[in-house]
Amino acid sequence: MMKSIFRVVFYLRSNYVNKEGKTSVMLRIYLNNERLSLGSTGISVKSSQWDKEKERIKGRTTEALNTNLQLDNIASGLQSIFRRIEMSDVVSLERIKSEFLGKKEEIDTLMQLFEKHNGDVAKQVGVSVGKATLQKYNVCKRHFSEFLEKQYKRSDLKLTELTYVVIREFDLYLRTEVGQNPNTATKTMKTFKTITLLGQKMGVLLHDPFMNHRFHIEPVNRGFLTDEEILLIAHKQINIPRLELIRDIFIFSCFTGLAYIDVSNLTPDHIVPLGDKQWIMTQRQKTSVETNVLLLDIPKAIIAKYGGKTYRNGKLFPMLTNQKTNSYLKEIADICGIKKNLTFHLARHTFATMSLSKGVPMESVSKMLGHTNIRTTQIYARITNKKIEHDMEELADKLDKFNDAMGL
Repeated sequence: MMKSIFRVVFYLRSNYVNKEGKTSVMLRIYLNNERLSLGSTGISVKSSQWDKEKERIKGRTTEALNTNLQLDNIASGLQSIFRRIEMSDVVSLERIKSEFLGKKEEIDTLMQLFEKHNGDVAKQVGVSVGKATLQKYNVCKRHFSEFLEKQYKRSDLKLTELTYVVIREFDLYLRTEVGQNPNTATKTMKTFKTITLLGQKMGVLLHDPFMNHRFHIEPVNRGFLTDEEILLIAHKQINIPRLELIRDIFIFSCFTGLAYIDVSNLTPDHIVPLGDKQWIMTQRQKTSVETNVLLLDIPKAIIAKYGGKTYRNGKLFPMLTNQKTNSYLKEIADICGIKKNLTFHLARHTFATMSLSKGVPMESVSKMLGHTNIRTTQIYARITNKKIEHDMEELADKLDKFNDAMGL
């Protein structure tokens, strides 16, 4: 018996571009000399990024890796169907197609869709996504499961039953029963929308339940420390080693803008000399965006202070957990008599506000913070009283001739 040759081919739909400037990736299968189209994969890409020979997206960006992984999963799924039925009497393209499309139709409830989505994300943890991303989706799934139980006395919901009313009631449930603040509830709903988008791409959810739902993020007045408060913490005599360590790393972040996880990941290799200056050159774990910050004297001195320690596993600082760090920062706030809610992330806000208020351009601050969008940086662009005071003093100097003319 001659061995059958089975192939899976991906190609771009010709002469069609959607409103995002992307083209659908189409799917065709071959068995010996026959071929059969399976239609769209539900995946869209920019034609300029498509590698025709490899039938995958070019590059190593997170988006490219994720899309190529989806295509790999489709191809391997079809190959496994073919191998399973290869030895039977009836091996045909139609049978492979019906098994493949039938497999897609197995998902007809929301919790099944959650399982599929979160399972796919779990496979990517440590490759292209972090644990926090998976946790975000799992928390959303738990909230929705509890919502179904309390609101409808149901453990699941058919995808056809997922209407705008359900979306609206879940949003209300998050804000009332769960007690999420408006912005957290909006973020949870955006996470939930990602699950429904997967259903639409897979062809198992045939409507958009979010069509009339509007997402609204309230502008947040992010806290920050004044110059005086930074100096108060930096100069405070602290005789408890664990608190002294946390204070030093907090001050380090105030002058570099690095988030907790990025400080934790720092190694001596991230300190790069350029000319007579030293720079911190790293990537943000959250977004994989490059962060380049000039190393100022204060953070340089803090690195040197902990440079002789040998128990740090190659890292720059002997870090504690984020939870412990924030707990000890509360103690430091009490010791220093600071009434603000001292958290490690406040150091990042402080660096941003301090840089902007001292005249560093928004674009430079955005690059140092590793923001993917300058609108995120604009949140910090409050003008402190210190900056207003300084600007008014400069104006006063320029108005001296008026004072003289008026005999003041």
